[in-house]
Parts: sequence; C-alpha cells; structure tokens
Amino acid sequence: MALKTAIVTGASGGIGAETAIQLARDGYSVAVIFNNGEEKANTVVKSINSFGKAKAFKCDIKDSAQVNFTVDLIEKELGCVSVLINNAGIAQQKLFTDITDIDWHNMIETDLSGAFYFCRAVLPYMINRKSGKIINIASMWGETGGSCEVHYSAAKSGVIGLTKALAKEVSLSGITVNCVSPGVIKTDMVTRLGQETMNLLKEEIPLNRLGTPNDIANAVSFLASDKASYITGQVLSVNGGIII
Repeated sequence: MALKTAIVTGASGGIGAETAIQLARDGYSVAVIFNNGEEKANTVVKSINSFGKAKAFKCDIKDSAQVNFTVDLIEKELGCVSVLINNAGIAQQKLFTDITDIDWHNMIETDLSGAFYFCRAVLPYMINRKSGKIINIASMWGETGGSCEVHYSAAKSGVIGLTKALAKEVSLSGITVNCVSPGVIKTDMVTRLGQETMNLLKEEIPLNRLGTPNDIANAVSFLASDKASYITGQVLSVNGGIII
C-alpha cells in the first residue's frame, strides 16, 4: 500500500488532469475524482498507471455524504491521504440581474461547499497523523472580482477565506492550507471564448501568453512538497502578471 496519497478533485479536466499527473510524478498515489467526465478520468488514470499508481473515483462534490464515503474508500484502497487538491469547479458568465437562484446555488455548492466538504472529510485523518497539506484552487476573480461573474467571484473569494481561516485552525496539527489562484489559463473553459477573445486577453498579460494547466500543476507540486513546509494560509497567484 502506498505511503502517501493525493486526492485531486475535478481531475478529468485540464488543470486537474495535469495536476494529478504531476503529483504522480512526485511519487504520490493519486485518487482521480470525477463526476461526469468518466472517460477523461480513466484516460488520466491509464496515463499515470504507466509509471505510477492511480484510481478513479466518481463523486458528486456537492453531496457531503458522497464525499465522506469517497474519502473513506480512498483511505482503504490507496492508503493514507496526505495531500488534498480542491480543484473541481464550474464557471458561468451572466449579468448579475440574470443570475437565478439555481445558478447561485449550483455555483456556491460546487466551487465553495465542495471544497469545504472535502476538507472536513480528510481532516480527521490528517489531524490524527499530525501531518497533511490542503491546496485549494481559487481564481484571480476571487481576489479582484469579475464583472458578469459575481457568483463565481463570490465562491472563489470564499475559497480564499476558507483557506486563510482553516490554515490558522489546523497549523498546530502539522497541516498546511494554501491556495493557488490561476489567471487566464488555456483550458476548454477559456478556448470556448474564441480566438479573438483569447488574443485580447493575451495582450493584457505582461508575460504575453496565456497560462497552461502545467503552470498551475507546477505551483501545486511546490506547495505539496517539503520545500513549502513553512508556507501556510497563502494565496499563490499564477497569472502572468495580469493582476499584481
């Protein structure tokens, strides 16, 4: 059984998949969490199993009972969970006055409550072992707010608040809690905006390129490593300088 296991939620998507693969390269067994993208999740698992160890687990992160069950199952099947990456999330662009109750509920439950449920599920194990690392994926809009993305910005701002408060609470148990805040990353979510929009976004970025999922995976890899053992409660902005 593996000595250390990492959980990556939303691991069937661009950032999640690259993060899962990078953590496997770092020596972790990886629990690849998905809800709808089973085929993509299995592809990630197959890629990792060519050199490491991974298993896919279906879980609706909006359902706390499913989250608790999944974490317990991962502990039994892959081993001690030492790293949690709360990456799963959704985005939506809408005028504030057009955001429905359902839009708001889905956004908060997925992007904020899902992270809360997974943190709550893994912490008894981590506290018992007096070690662990939790890394939440937020967004630059959680730092600054984004027009026509109020519900998304609110959820990601909540993730940042959760990170800072939880870091203070669990630090004496040997657990660090940090946040990676991506800027404009070239994922399916961004490419759907069209090439013209992506070119305009690129012009706003001082480093003159869109970020890649690998840029985020590298940041996560650092925060999950012993090199970041004295870092907690921080927001690592990976955005090419678009906000400083």
